[in-house]
Parts: sequence; structure tokens; C-alpha cells
Amino acid sequence: MQDTQTISRIRCKYRALRVEMDERGRRQWAAVEARDLGRGGITTVSHATGLSRTTITAGLRELDLPARQRAAEAVRVRRPGGGRRPLAETNPGLTAALEALIEPATRGDPESPLRWTCKSTRRLADELTRSHHPISVNTVASLLRQAGYSLQANRKTKEGASHPDRNAQFEHINTSVRSFHDRSQPAISVDAKKKELVGDFKNAGREWHPCGEPEEVRVHDFLDKSLGKAIPYGVYDILNNQGWVSVGIDHDTARFAVNSIRTWWKKMGRRRFPRARQLLITADGGGSNNHRSRLWKVSLQKLADELGLKLVVCHFPPGTSKWNKIEHRLFSFITQNWRGRPLVSQQTVVNLIAATTTKTGLVVKAALDTRTYETGVKVTDEEVVKLRLEPHPFHGEWNYSLSPRRKN
Repeated sequence: MQDTQTISRIRCKYRALRVEMDERGRRQWAAVEARDLGRGGITTVSHATGLSRTTITAGLRELDLPARQRAAEAVRVRRPGGGRRPLAETNPGLTAALEALIEPATRGDPESPLRWTCKSTRRLADELTRSHHPISVNTVASLLRQAGYSLQANRKTKEGASHPDRNAQFEHINTSVRSFHDRSQPAISVDAKKKELVGDFKNAGREWHPCGEPEEVRVHDFLDKSLGKAIPYGVYDILNNQGWVSVGIDHDTARFAVNSIRTWWKKMGRRRFPRARQLLITADGGGSNNHRSRLWKVSLQKLADELGLKLVVCHFPPGTSKWNKIEHRLFSFITQNWRGRPLVSQQTVVNLIAATTTKTGLVVKAALDTRTYETGVKVTDEEVVKLRLEPHPFHGEWNYSLSPRRKN
């Protein structure tokens, strides 16, 4: 038996080299060290490296092979047939049992608890073991990868039933926008952004901080009544790449939406379009600018009367809100600008929105709207009759105009 110093020297060499060697290289290196030590070398190297005597002996046999044979076998780490057989071979029913658990729609017991729980590798391994297919978590993961599975998040792709005239409505909106631009008349895209809690709440995303000093926020996202919430409603000028956002603090109603358009016109629109006679509004079909909302149309009529402009409205078909220009030309950049920053006050929300810019020259202005907007307002039939509303020939429920009423 070699002395402690020799064992320590071999152990240090092995730790330094083992990450660079495969299984074949490790056993042959150990064999060289054992042969160099002479009598008792196999035991010493085994003690120093943790490799078994059988492994080191196999390395010695490989060193004694003729050079040509060693070169031919160098492409293999183990000899043919070496090592434990894969579990999928020794347990023929394993693969089918795993497939049954991860295919809830077509295979397996419909009463299985895994139908309604997270299908983690640990849960799958536990369920398979209970089904007389003992298996480890790592082996489950390996089998899933071999079968073409991978860890994936949900993806938003389903829009529900598609309206048969969806594409035709898109073409109608595009034609209308081009027509307004050709005549130097304003065309805007409007929508309400997601409501935001005001306070030191977690905001998705990351920003740079000194290492180990993240900004601390609340654990639970419960409304702070003293700070309230922020309701951004945006107006995007399609021609000039400019946006206005009214940040409400009460409710997202049709009156709030129309007042946001009114404020945009007074703050930005009329300076850009001093000769405007018409205004094209493209909007989603739901929410505060719902195409079925009486209050939305009554509020627009009042705006038309006030501004002396003919308002032409085009709604996107159901389930197509992501195609609205404001979503990917204004709101997406606002979200990027405040990512990772707690919205600690209403003024912080306004400032972050107004500071949003892009390489294409986006200009954004914002202001706080402190008005209160009552919900559940009823519009009478008499008010509807007084509207100067003209449905367009193509889908008049989506496309219509509101002309100013003559003042008495």
C-alpha cells in the first residue's frame, strides 16, 4: 500500500484532469498511474480516485492491446454491449404508460389525478411507480426529451370563432385610413390599456440595480384604497406617430373614452390638423368603446357637436383587438418603458408614459384625468333617436358616421 502523500498526489491530478476526459480516458489514465506505481498500484489509484478495481483492470487490458486494435476501438467509450440496458428496453410497458399520462385527450384513464394537476417530472415518476413502473425523475425527463417533448409555456394563439367578413373588415379599415391620409384628415386608433394598481407593487420585467440590492415591493397585490388605480386610455395618431394617454382614476366608461379623444384633440390634434372636417376613429368592438354601446354613440355625438367634425367610426371584428394599431405602436412601448419599475404614484404612471420614445420618433403625451365617471348610465330611446348616426353600407354595426347637429 502506498503512503498518504502518493494517494494525495494522485487524487489532485485526477481532480484536475477528470473533467477533460471521458469514461475511456479516465480508466486508461488510472491504468497508467497504477502500472507506474507497481505492486499495489491498482488499490492505491482506486482509493485515490474512487474508480473501482474492475475499471482500472479493464484499462490495463486496453493498454496491452496492439496499437492498431486500440486505435480502432478509440471511437467507442465502452465496448459493445457494455453498461446497463435502457429502462425502456427492460420495462416494455414504460413508454406506453408515460404516453398515457401526458396525452389527456386520447389515452389513459380519464379518472387519473394527473388530468387535473401539474404534470411535473416528479409527479409523473410517482404515478408511474405506483403503476408498477419504478422510475427516477431524471429518467422521466430523459424519456420525455427522446419522445420530442419539452418544457413550454402557454401561447396566446386562439382567437375563437373567426367572423366570415373579418378580412373584408380589415381591408375596409385600411382603405378608410388611406383615404383620410390622402385628404390630410386625421385618423386615430383608440383603446384602453390594462388597469394598473398604484403603489409599491411588483411590475413585470427587470432593470439594473447594484448587485444584491433589488427594489423591494409588496408581497401581495391588493388594491391600496389610498393610492387607487390607474386606467390609461390611449389615442394614437396613425399618420404622425404620436400618442396621447389620459390616465383615469375612476372607471373605464364610454364617457371616459370619448373625453380622452376630446382631450387629445384639444392638446394635440387640432394643431396637427387645422383644416380637419372629419375624424376617423378605429377601435375595438368591446370595452368602453363597444360598438353596441348606446352611451358610446351618444357621447360621440356630443363630441361631434362640440368640435364641428364628422366622426367616422370603424370597429375591428370580434377577437381581433391585437390588430389595432395602438396595441403595437404605442402600448407595447409604454410597457417596455416601465418594466421592472413599481408604479408608486399616479404621477409616476403619467411621467413614465410621457417619457416613452422609440427609434422611429414616437411622441407621447399624457395627463391625469381626475374626473369621476358613473357606471350603469342608461341611455333613453329618445336620446338615440336624436343621433345623427348613419350606418355604412358594409356592416353598419361596425362602420358608421356621426355628423354634427345644427345648433338652434
